[in-house]
Amino acid sequence: MTTLPFPVVPEPDEFSAETGRKLFAGQSEFVKGVVAMSGLPPADRIEVCFAGRSNVGKSSLINALTGTKGLARASNTPGRTQEINYFTQGPDLYLVDLPGYGYANAPLKIVEKWQKLLKQYLSGRQTLRRAFVLIDARHGVKAVDDEIMKLLDTSAVTFQCVLTKADKVKAAERNKVLSQVRAALSKHPAAYPEIVLTSSEKGDGIAALRSIIAHLE
Repeated sequence: MTTLPFPVVPEPDEFSAETGRKLFAGQSEFVKGVVAMSGLPPADRIEVCFAGRSNVGKSSLINALTGTKGLARASNTPGRTQEINYFTQGPDLYLVDLPGYGYANAPLKIVEKWQKLLKQYLSGRQTLRRAFVLIDARHGVKAVDDEIMKLLDTSAVTFQCVLTKADKVKAAERNKVLSQVRAALSKHPAAYPEIVLTSSEKGDGIAALRSIIAHLE
């Protein structure tokens, strides 16, 4: 039997699931929105960041992870949020919500400013342990996703692919998308060799993602 590259993460065992549950049972709070490196909070704990193109379901995933409805707010206008949003998860972890990318209507100067801030953040944040790149399970990896993955490669930041909205596609179509995603990830040295399949609406993959984050050091 051939093992597929970039397998889907299985459900965690009881111990790992409980470790993740305990971490995310702690209080989640919004800290601040950051528009410049000088505004970053103290690097006094580990952090993970979430990146994804507009409307990929990033806010919904963060809310599902934390079990806090409305913690991360989705903008009605793609590309409106231009801040790096910081949230505490208990006393030892920051969750970092990066602005949605791939917005067509944002002025070029704003896009360039955001890209510069993102590069500075990814290259200069020593406490960043992993980036989670969210990909819509209905569409697979787009060119704009590939650009962010290249940036993570050059920044030497390990990133893990999280497929969102997995409940919105049938199994056959999902397998096609997974094949396309695996082929795209194989070109990126910074890609972590497992994919997380999630549905914020149904709760699928949330325990697995919590467990992954809880075991980062």
